[in-house]
Amino acid sequence: MILLFMMSIIIIFISNFIMFLSLILSKKSFKDREKCSPFECGFDPKSSARNPFSLHFFLITVIFLIFDVEIALIFPMITSFKMVNLIIWTKTSFFFIIMLLIGLYHEWNQGMLNWTN
Repeated sequence: MILLFMMSIIIIFISNFIMFLSLILSKKSFKDREKCSPFECGFDPKSSARNPFSLHFFLITVIFLIFDVEIALIFPMITSFKMVNLIIWTKTSFFFIIMLLIGLYHEWNQGMLNWTN
């Protein structure tokens, strides 16, 4: 038990020493003009990057990403149709589609799909 404790102390000491050494040897400049700018592509920004954006547009984007990932999960179900038991495949597909429709109904019921209020 004492050997395990000593080894863990040594490992923690060595990892902290390496992190401290890398912090000292790195050539990071926190006052660099390009690093402080909101765009790091080399161009000067034309306007302020802190302008407010539409929260509704952001929520529509998140909804799109969720449904896009769910569509990506449906594609393997199509290719596995001939390789698995038909009853299990049907139950799984039906459950997955029902969950998608429940989520769509909830978003529709909350008014998230209306672009203008």
